Amino acid sequence: MVANDAIVRKIVSEIAESNEKFFASEANQKQLDNLRRIVPVLLEKGVDNLNLSMFDQATKTRLLETLGDEYQRKGDVGLAIKVYVLAGSRKKLQDLGKHYDSVGQVTQAINCYRLASDESSLLALGHKCLENGHIKDAMSAFVLVNDVDALNKVGDDCIGKERWEIAIEIFKASGNTQRLGQIGQRCIQTREYDLAFTALEAAGDKDGLSVLGDTALTDGKMDLAIKAYQTAGNETMIQFLKENFGKRS
Repeated sequence: MVANDAIVRKIVSEIAESNEKFFASEANQKQLDNLRRIVPVLLEKGVDNLNLSMFDQATKTRLLETLGDEYQRKGDVGLAIKVYVLAGSRKKLQDLGKHYDSVGQVTQAINCYRLASDESSLLALGHKCLENGHIKDAMSAFVLVNDVDALNKVGDDCIGKERWEIAIEIFKASGNTQRLGQIGQRCIQTREYDLAFTALEAAGDKDGLSVLGDTALTDGKMDLAIKAYQTAGNETMIQFLKENFGKRS
């Protein structure tokens, strides 16, 4: 999925850059104005059935932009976004992202900025989401721009609010094994064993997993203890359980 997103964003960027000179030409602008008259025909045919191979890339782009505008006007925003991507129209996607942001539809705004490769808008929106307490949306934005510091800040905010599941996902995304280990230890103390295992496994904390196994064993949670010891590679305790309780790995 990530690879496909990168390809889409690259295509959008390349098309947008190749069109700049074309749109500056007065003659080409007149040609495009004439072509706009066929937009109703294009709408009737549908974007998936169009063959615009006879036009150069810039002409196709402007036709598709006009088609996308019409889809947007009619309320079919999904098709509008699809057409803007095909057109390589970064600005149209950015404008749509700003619209979604202004009406509080953050997920859609993030998607538009993502397709437009607009990292500055993603970063600004991520911080806005963080300030407003929309942690998951902030995380989505920061992951897309690979802002590790911002992700860690979101994770720390989640720790402060004891939102452990989200914090674990954030620190997994940022690669912060130290924080994951700390969450795992805290969850062992509060007997939130599933969360503890998830955090410690993500951290690669073998010592912590063995502690989890010991604590689970004390509480009579044999299956969890075995899973923790196996993940930790604690052969001594696995052998102990096998010999004394008939539990096999």
